[in-house]
Amino acid sequence: MQADIVEGLNEAQREAVEAVRGPVAILAGAGTGKTTTITRRIAWQVASAEFDPGQILAVTFTQKAAREMGARLGRLGVAGVRAMTFHAEALAQFRRFAPEQPDILASKGQILHSIAQRLPMPYRFMPLRDLAGEIEWAKNRRIPARDYLEKLGEHETPIPRDLMHRIYVNYEARKRKAGMMDFEDLLERLIGVLEGDSRALGVVRSRYAAFTVDEYQDVNLLQQTLLDAWVGARDDVCVVGDDYQSIFGFTGASAQHLLRFPDRWDHTTVVTLTENYRSTPEILTVANRLVPLLGGTRKTLRATRDTGPNPTIRRFDTGDEEVAWIVREARGLHETGTPWEEIAILYRINGRSEDFEEAFARAGVPYQVRDGSFLSRPAARAFLARGRRAAGPGGTVAEAVREIIESLGYDPAGKYEGGEESTRQADLERLLALAGAFEGEDMAAFVQDLRARFTPEAEGRGVQLMTYHRAKGLEFDVVFLPRLEDKEMPFALAKNDADVAEERRLLYVGITRARRVLSLSYAALRPSERRSKPRSSPFLAELTQRAGAGPPSAKGTNGRPASSSDKRGAHPGRQEDRQPESPLLGALKVWRKDEATKAGLPAYVVFHDKTLEEIAQKRPDTPAALREIAGVGPLKMQRYGDCLLAIISNAPQGPDVVRATG
Repeated sequence: MQADIVEGLNEAQREAVEAVRGPVAILAGAGTGKTTTITRRIAWQVASAEFDPGQILAVTFTQKAAREMGARLGRLGVAGVRAMTFHAEALAQFRRFAPEQPDILASKGQILHSIAQRLPMPYRFMPLRDLAGEIEWAKNRRIPARDYLEKLGEHETPIPRDLMHRIYVNYEARKRKAGMMDFEDLLERLIGVLEGDSRALGVVRSRYAAFTVDEYQDVNLLQQTLLDAWVGARDDVCVVGDDYQSIFGFTGASAQHLLRFPDRWDHTTVVTLTENYRSTPEILTVANRLVPLLGGTRKTLRATRDTGPNPTIRRFDTGDEEVAWIVREARGLHETGTPWEEIAILYRINGRSEDFEEAFARAGVPYQVRDGSFLSRPAARAFLARGRRAAGPGGTVAEAVREIIESLGYDPAGKYEGGEESTRQADLERLLALAGAFEGEDMAAFVQDLRARFTPEAEGRGVQLMTYHRAKGLEFDVVFLPRLEDKEMPFALAKNDADVAEERRLLYVGITRARRVLSLSYAALRPSERRSKPRSSPFLAELTQRAGAGPPSAKGTNGRPASSSDKRGAHPGRQEDRQPESPLLGALKVWRKDEATKAGLPAYVVFHDKTLEEIAQKRPDTPAALREIAGVGPLKMQRYGDCLLAIISNAPQGPDVVRATG
């Protein structure tokens, strides 16, 4: 049976599978067979008689992932392993050991709705998801309401801090009065039960002797604390994840738990998976160009698939032309054999789906929206409810729509840079624009027109529209990444280096969803939007750096090959025309930041900027050459020398920028 378990595995996967005891960290790059590796490892733990199936707890983050893990173990002939989400396992233990059994809120909105109604304008219509997300941000960091203001630091809140604090305090009070708890309370209370009841803790630790944690880069402090309680002083823990795909920092998740895992035990087995079974070499070439600035543990993906078409970067005159081209291209791909469901369009926020929903509906192309189609979002739902009551002639549709959306808190002068409220305001604005273009005077007809434009196809059919976050864990034959523009990617809410770094990882996730065809694009003009003249994303400069292969093909206006006529508007002062920072210097700065964070030091104490700039310029390739750099003394050479030389060795040799400017 053991021979069957390791059959077909590559060398790194087999190493991970056969490491059945002690602490193990599997650093699994995108598309490298992560689930295959950990399920085979669990099967090997059982087949080698190191553990009984019932002694193994495998936890992940979604029920779908837990079911898939259990199904794969079943196909390997392994029954009895506990494969659960964190919350499902916590609930089972809480129900067994906790003296009180409060009901669990299905949604924080049950309580937040009435609290939010008392907010002053213009915050009264703030989407409940934004408020709930902020409370989860605090709870996942184990910050109670009483300490909220003190612990905020530079964190930006969705509404003014004092108002958000009031919301948090009232939410907690009403929840307690109702005798209920939320999902974060479940983990926090179970931690309290286990810490305060030695008998309960003993039962849990006697049952589970070996642990596997999937998607470990997404663990937050609350989950890590619970995991520590389960494990205790033992070390039979296997964690698997990819710090390059750590994109849920807004929930409190931190890749540092994964990156620092080997520091907890000096005998940790670390295995890095880099053989990619998903994407063509051309797509991985583009993804790997982001690696020098992704930080963490360097992983350069290596393709196992045959070659395919070169990814492309396209510039369009307007956003409408970008959408129209994507619709035509999707139809053409389908006509040549690509199933609709294997075509995905990814965007940064839910509010970007509606242009594609409308265009696909008009073209008769089936589509599906994963979480957050236009008519299912708060603004449209509220409008439809009031629009039905306002049905009938009298005045113009545009006047009636404006009256309704103003009653819903439409604020065209407001500055909403992100989050659900940004989407809601954009949706209200879109409703007004559609009403202005509607030829008719009957509200019922306008509502019917909206449903015809935006009603999505049945689940499972058609081109897939979703956010980058929703796409994590999925893969498609064809991926379109439109709107690669500054303030969109990276998003406007990315205010500091850490935020921008997470946006870069988000783009990396988007690129690595593609198996065969990858198209990136941006527009020079979006006349109907607040940022009517967007600049191209600064990440595009990173994607066109030389990294061992030619750059992605660059296309000019309307998808035509870029030419000198496409560049006449370029001038040195524009962001996209400035020479990007060298990849090596960027990689050195990311590494320095990580080192400073781990040591609790200011970054300049590790190395001064001038020292890193000289290293990047001279690229020393021997210890002797590195020691000649000013600022690299004997102590720093001993502490950091090997790491610096490795970074220099792996960095791209220089820029090969393809201009695709407006």
